[in-house]
Amino acid sequence: MTEAAQVQKALFRVAAATTLMVLSFAMLTPVLAVRLQTAGESASAIGLFAMLPFLSIALMVPLMPWVFDRLGVAVAYRCGLGLEGLAILGYALTDHYRLWCVLAVIGGVGAAAAWNGTEAMIAHNAPPERRGRFTGLYQTALGGALALGPFLPGLLPLSPRALTVLAALMPVAGIAFTLGGRVGTLRVSHEDAAPVGLWATICGVPGLVAVAFAGGVFETGLGAITTAYGSQIGLSLAAATSLAGVIGVGSLALQYPCGWLSDHLSPRGVFCLAGALLLAASAAFGLAPAWVPLLWICAFVWGAVGGALYTLTMIRVAHEFAASSAMAGTAAMITGYTVGGAIGPSFSGLMLDTFGVLGQSAWLSALGLAVLLVSRRFSRRVGHA
Repeated sequence: MTEAAQVQKALFRVAAATTLMVLSFAMLTPVLAVRLQTAGESASAIGLFAMLPFLSIALMVPLMPWVFDRLGVAVAYRCGLGLEGLAILGYALTDHYRLWCVLAVIGGVGAAAAWNGTEAMIAHNAPPERRGRFTGLYQTALGGALALGPFLPGLLPLSPRALTVLAALMPVAGIAFTLGGRVGTLRVSHEDAAPVGLWATICGVPGLVAVAFAGGVFETGLGAITTAYGSQIGLSLAAATSLAGVIGVGSLALQYPCGWLSDHLSPRGVFCLAGALLLAASAAFGLAPAWVPLLWICAFVWGAVGGALYTLTMIRVAHEFAASSAMAGTAAMITGYTVGGAIGPSFSGLMLDTFGVLGQSAWLSALGLAVLLVSRRFSRRVGHA
């Protein structure tokens, strides 16, 4: 087996391990919510618990370049999977709410290491000519895991506690996947690369961070608020919640195609196309009260292109930081995306409450236009940032 083939096999092992961790999270989240509800916890307490892993990820991602540099790539990545598995096992062994909150923080720290590490390993080691397709395939697998996970509790004849134990075994199985296949030789930066802080990295590629922010708004920041708007205009519960589902379907559908496009089109071309689609869908949202089916069309485009923007920024980071540290670059993109996902629901809710559907349409259109304008600064050459 050639050197390139061995590296690719190692990347597949890492991608499979992280996909198992995401499947575990997607299956476990509704199970834990049910366990908390039946234990008598309030909706506010459940919401706080659900927020803690994401807050931990946001706080820990800036530290990941330092952690991976000190522990080594493979060790830091496996520790991340191990922390996730340990936290989930804790949910099976206790029902104490405050301890669960501590476990949620521990799991978030582990998830930050696994998420950032996987993105950086793929960005640094995937073959440049196939980097887009490899990244797109990986993001498709994650999307499939997120979509499948919530259905597993209904498909498997297991108690909530048994499902929790099963979820704990998934990241452990992921660790087993990464014990061979030359995973230990994967790197996230060149040995002579100087350490780069998160803020310096963001300042170095502000356009890509801005695009990642927009991706977070459109893919993860609009599901709840769009569902609420659907309910407000009289849609049934099933119809309103389907809007969030359509966003997820869109994200899943376009990951690999956008990766393929990035291998064949210039960065300027592919990002401009994404910005134009977001601008068109966001402007069309203003007409949704007159023709309600537009809601589902807009939701699909937001999910598809928003998810694509995240994938495309990760691909661009791989080219931009090819001679230095992919870890710092991916940390910057994850930060931008996470902030967008956090700001999206609150600001969208404010716009809808204050200015109605036209206000929401205007702010999202402005965001799509910003992506279009920023994209004009990118290279016209395929494979260059």
